[in-house]
Amino acid sequence: MNLNRRQLIKNGLALGAMAALAPAIRAQETGLRTIFWGGQARAERTFKVFDLFSAARGGGPVASEFMGFNDYWAKVATLTAGGNAPDLIQMDYRYIVEYARRGALAPLDGYLGGALDVSDFDADQVEAGKVDGKLYGVSLGAGGFCLQVNASAFERAGLPAPGPETSYADLAGMVSDFNAANAGMHMLMDASGNEPALENWLRQRGKALYTPDGALAFDAADASEWFALWADLRGKGVCVPADVQALSTGTIDTSMLVSGKAATGITGVNELIAYQALVQDTLKVTNMPLVAAGGKGGHYRKPTMLWTLANTSTLKDEAVDLANFFTHDLEAASVLGLERGIPCSAASREHIVTGLTDLEKQTVDFFANLGDLLGDIPPPPPAAAGEIDLSLLRTISQEIAFGAKTPEAGGAEMVSGANDILARAG
Repeated sequence: MNLNRRQLIKNGLALGAMAALAPAIRAQETGLRTIFWGGQARAERTFKVFDLFSAARGGGPVASEFMGFNDYWAKVATLTAGGNAPDLIQMDYRYIVEYARRGALAPLDGYLGGALDVSDFDADQVEAGKVDGKLYGVSLGAGGFCLQVNASAFERAGLPAPGPETSYADLAGMVSDFNAANAGMHMLMDASGNEPALENWLRQRGKALYTPDGALAFDAADASEWFALWADLRGKGVCVPADVQALSTGTIDTSMLVSGKAATGITGVNELIAYQALVQDTLKVTNMPLVAAGGKGGHYRKPTMLWTLANTSTLKDEAVDLANFFTHDLEAASVLGLERGIPCSAASREHIVTGLTDLEKQTVDFFANLGDLLGDIPPPPPAAAGEIDLSLLRTISQEIAFGAKTPEAGGAEMVSGANDILARAG
C-alpha cells in the first residue's frame, strides 16, 4: 500500500513502518535529538556545529539522523505520528503550515528576546517562519532555486552556457550540438515533476501555485501546457528519458547532474558547493530558463530550511538554545558557511563574507544579479501542498514521461486531484 505523508500523520502509524528507509544516524544517545535532510557534506558540517554546542554548554552529544529529501518527509511524518519526533526538525517552507496547524510544532514567540534572538535577521526571513501570526521556524539561511549548470559540458560543445537571457526554446535549439559533444549526457534533467520548476514557470506567466487563501492558482490548461513543454523537450532529446530520471532518489549523489546524465539541475542556490565537491567539471548557478525571450523571471528569496521545535519535545529550552547557537555562534557560522544558504543573522553573515571562495561568492551574488527576475516571496502554501507535490505532481509527471498518459489528460488529472486534496484538507 502506497501511503503518503499526510496519511501517515493522520493515521499514527507505528515507527517501524518506515524502517526500510535506513537513514544515516549519527548517534542514539539520550538528550537532544534532531533530524535533517541533506547529503554527507551537510552532515559533516552540521555534526561539527553540534559538537561545538555540546562543548560550549558542557552537555552530551546531540543525536541526529539525516537522509535524502524524498525519503525525509515520510520519516518525519512517521515519527510525528508516533509521538517520537526529534526535538528539532529541519522544516521546509512548503510544509511549515501543515505541521504548525496540526499542532506538531511549538510556537517560539515566548523565547524571543531571551533564548532566541532574531533581532538582526533579514525581515523577510523572520516573516517566512510565521504561521497565523506566530513564529514557528528559525530560518537557517536565505536562498532559492536556480538552474545549476555544468559549464564545462557546454564549453565542450562550443555553446554558451545558459544565462540570464536563455529560454527553454534556446535550449531546445542547442540540442544537436550539445548531444554530439557530450556522449551519454543530456542537456536537462526532466523537471516536469519538480515543484520549484513548475512554480517558477507559472510565476513567469503571471500565475502562482496557490492563492493567498490556499486555493489552487492555476488551471488544467496551465498544467497541460507544462507537461507538454517537457514532453516536447523529452522527445527532442533535450532532457533525460524517463527511465534515467527515475534513477534519482532526491539525493545529491543520485542527481542527474552528479551522475553525469544531465548538464543541468534544479537545485537550491546554496547547494552549488556540495554539488561541485562531487563533480570534476566546472559548475555555475544561473536563473531558471525563461518562458519567452525578454520575459520576467519567477524567482524569489525563501528560507532554504528552518529549525522548528517539536511540540512533544521535553527539552524545548535546550532545543531553542541549539537553534539559536546554530544561527548566531560565529565559530558555527564559519563551519556552516553558505551550505544552508546566506546566513540570516547580519553578524554571522559579516563574519564569514571576507573568507568566501570564488565558488561561495557565486551563491551570495546570485540574488543580487537577478534584477527584475526576482520577485516577492509568495505566502506559505496550504497544508496539503506537500501531498500535492509528492503524491500527485511527481506521479503524474512520471506517468506522462513513460507514455502512460498524455499531457492533456495529466493536466486535467493534476488540477482535479489537487482540488480534491485541498478540499479534504480543508
